[in-house]
Amino acid sequence: MPDLKTNVLYYGDNLDILRNHAHFPDESVDLIYLDPPFNSKATYNVLFRETSGTASEAQIEAFEDTWHWGTAAAQAYEEVIMGPHQDVARLLKAMVEGLRHNDVTAYLTMMAVRLVELRRVLKPTGSIYLHCDPTAGPYLRVLMDAVFGPTNFRSEIVWRRSNAHSKLTRQFGPIHDTVLFFAKSDNTKFLPGIRPHYRRYIAEQFTGEDEQGPYRINEITGSGTRGGESGQPWRSIDITARGRHWAIPKSLTSELGLKGLSQHQKLDALADKGEIVFSSSGFPRYKQRVTRGVPYQDIWAYQPYTEGLLEGTNDHIDQDVKWLEDEEERLGYQTQKPMGLLERIISSSSDQNGIVLDPFCGCGTAVHAAQKLGRPWIGIDITHLAIGLIRRRMRGAFPSLAIEVEGEPKDLATARFQASSSPKQFEYWVVDKLDAIPTGGKGPDLDGVKPFMEFGAKAKRAVISVKGTKVVNPEMVREVKGSLGEDKPIGALVILVKPTKGMITQAAKAGFYESSGKKYPCVQILTVEEILDGKRLTLPSPTSPFAKTKAEKEKATQEPLL
Repeated sequence: MPDLKTNVLYYGDNLDILRNHAHFPDESVDLIYLDPPFNSKATYNVLFRETSGTASEAQIEAFEDTWHWGTAAAQAYEEVIMGPHQDVARLLKAMVEGLRHNDVTAYLTMMAVRLVELRRVLKPTGSIYLHCDPTAGPYLRVLMDAVFGPTNFRSEIVWRRSNAHSKLTRQFGPIHDTVLFFAKSDNTKFLPGIRPHYRRYIAEQFTGEDEQGPYRINEITGSGTRGGESGQPWRSIDITARGRHWAIPKSLTSELGLKGLSQHQKLDALADKGEIVFSSSGFPRYKQRVTRGVPYQDIWAYQPYTEGLLEGTNDHIDQDVKWLEDEEERLGYQTQKPMGLLERIISSSSDQNGIVLDPFCGCGTAVHAAQKLGRPWIGIDITHLAIGLIRRRMRGAFPSLAIEVEGEPKDLATARFQASSSPKQFEYWVVDKLDAIPTGGKGPDLDGVKPFMEFGAKAKRAVISVKGTKVVNPEMVREVKGSLGEDKPIGALVILVKPTKGMITQAAKAGFYESSGKKYPCVQILTVEEILDGKRLTLPSPTSPFAKTKAEKEKATQEPLL
């Protein structure tokens, strides 16, 4: 089996990349987390409206999370229906026939072909977590049942994603998402973390105390009779006559090192250690000690104003999975999830060497959390905007980390191919290379802006125009010149080919911008070949327009659950 490359970002359609067996062999990934974008903000009337089938092909663009029924969705549907996975085919056919052709069924169809591939690359010991909102969540649950098998469903995690909503007249406040947790098999690795106990619970329940600390009395027997030593008398106590049997908690056996002993030997050892308390009638019970906490349950809900309620910490309840709101962690990405949410998932379902895959990596929270926890990772996204954002994020968080990006242009030939095949992504790639913010070609700022600081700490910006055509002319320079103003005194034109003499003349006529005694061309022309060679805009004190990520300290080990 070929080696799986990790700590790599793939640019492109995740379906095409997953199907490349050289990149993703069978059963090669330990944990998959995906948060496939879906336009849940649209009304149900729009989402479920029948379409003619002539809409643009279903695809994802950064910050635009809509899927439409078009050629791509129709082709994916036929592929599933005619393919070998007939359990999935029957279910998908029923969904499409029942809900008709619309954004929802396009989304489900495009997800179906991808989930089949994700199951292929998942190890038998692996897990998959699918993050979804209430709009498509119920359908995705049934689709996951068909792909992974209903017996491999493990949990539906409810995550509180926002604070309360007001001014609602037709529904209760929608403040949660769901995360569907499926296993590949019965051998899936699972080691959930813990939440600390309530301080009041310990104070009220654990009222006994000895040199080992607080404890409470609990049963060391179970209901019903048993054969063997579990039902035999111990220290003259006929447990069978009481309709019960000896039942020593496994946690107690593990904590006190009693593995390998018979049931009566364990009872003797517990009594010798002072861990058994006898009532006035001589009936035994054991001292239950305070544990580190309660394993994570399936509701992950940050509770504000609960600081000081938990033992050993002043954090609020579930503070690690708090929604993103006015925090330094926010990167401006619309569907960004909190780091703590992904850390819980990754820690619970992978070991130190487990490979984490996020096929819709967006702003990169999953790969960031994986790197922080010491796991190798792989991220895939279909937009250069996301790839550039993740690369900056990871560079800031892990300065020494080398990240490879597969699929982005690395020479002039591939840049030309992308310019012809995907003009918008070509623009995003160029703007990203210039460390600028893309504007989508809308408004007077052209395709991107690059901020810089003027003398006296005045914020200015340079505007960027990207042209991926083979034919260029002076009018392109005039367009850049016409977009300049007092707050944007410099502009750049990026082209695939060498500029004409007329273009160079037009750029020179734009003159110079003077700052701190230095002159900068008001209109600068750069070719893609020059950018690939490292040339950048000439600006006074350029600044990064992106949120700065604080450096992380990677974890070398995973804390065990006691």
